[in-house]
Amino acid sequence: MHRHSVGAYLLDSSSLESDLGVLVDDQLTMSQQCALVTKKASGILGCIKKSVASRSREVLLLLFSAVVRPHLEYCVQFWASHFKKDEDLLERVQRRATRTMRGLEHLSYEERLRELVLFSLEKRPRGDLINAYKYLKGGCREDGARLFLVVPSDMTRGNGHKLKHGKFQLNTRKKFFTLRVTEPWNRLPGEVVVSPSLEIFEACVDKVLCSLLWVTLLRQGGWTR
Repeated sequence: MHRHSVGAYLLDSSSLESDLGVLVDDQLTMSQQCALVTKKASGILGCIKKSVASRSREVLLLLFSAVVRPHLEYCVQFWASHFKKDEDLLERVQRRATRTMRGLEHLSYEERLRELVLFSLEKRPRGDLINAYKYLKGGCREDGARLFLVVPSDMTRGNGHKLKHGKFQLNTRKKFFTLRVTEPWNRLPGEVVVSPSLEIFEACVDKVLCSLLWVTLLRQGGWTR
């Protein structure tokens, strides 16, 4: 409520702040950031559809992965959507992109993701896990010591490097990176967690997530390969 001024000029107050391209409101809901990202990504996808004659999955998937999806995932560890309506808004862009690829028009969205080996934007564990590795095992371990609390290895089963799930009072906190990454990290096999380098960790995580994707889609769709 304080009024700031520069010389004799009073500055207007605002409930929205832009930091490194991410819009943050005073409620930390990230809805306006989701709308902004969706608009940018949709515009780029529209340009691709108008300027690229090919409808092959090889061409369009490459373009989507290179110039559209990065907008949907930029700094998402910070601004992960809090509401279903925002998640649906982001997911709509990927739905449109996969629908335009030749040979996939008759398939459902889940089947198209399976064919293209893509993950739903609603569940983005890969980026979270990679960043968690940087904080816990990589070059950001000093910061990670302040962000995460590691459970002693003699008190855990599984990977031996599990994280303690912190307590929170505000419902918004459960979407924060340090809380939502705890469960997927704790589920990783021990040999993945102790990977000697980030490159090896990424390759191992891709294998784990791909296997989980197949199992999930098979259960949801009721079909076999």
